[in-house]
Amino acid sequence: MNIDNYDLKILTLLQSNGRLTNQELSDLIGLSASQCSRRRIALEQAQLIMGYHARLAPEAVGLGMLGLIEVRLINHTAEYVEGFHRMLAEVDAIIDAYKTTGDSDYMLKVAVADLASLSTLISQILSLHKSVSHIKTAVVLNRLKENGQIIPGAAGEEA
Repeated sequence: MNIDNYDLKILTLLQSNGRLTNQELSDLIGLSASQCSRRRIALEQAQLIMGYHARLAPEAVGLGMLGLIEVRLINHTAEYVEGFHRMLAEVDAIIDAYKTTGDSDYMLKVAVADLASLSTLISQILSLHKSVSHIKTAVVLNRLKENGQIIPGAAGEEA
């Protein structure tokens, strides 16, 4: 799909506020509401808009501790990679997973209730998975920016 400046404006505005109506988009970018609706539908069908959701504070759902976990696999055979990918799909605590370059093969973002839950995830799920050879974990101390948005109240905190 070829996107133009209007499509880019729609994408940018919806990224900041997915609740904007077609009329609000129209007022902000200078197209009619019906044109904004057609463009939004086309962007959705092209999978450039992958969904709409509420961004919740982890504490709102009892998952106040975030961790970043680097994972290295034993090897990259189809059996090990597919098994690891299945595990990613099954473990709800893993909220984001990225295949990466560098020393690790994957970077996982996890959300758990507390340090004990993080320890359980690492020792009883990740470490015991047959494809995993190495894990390196970091606990998130402060969330400063997520999904392109500054976290309210975080900007003034010292690092």
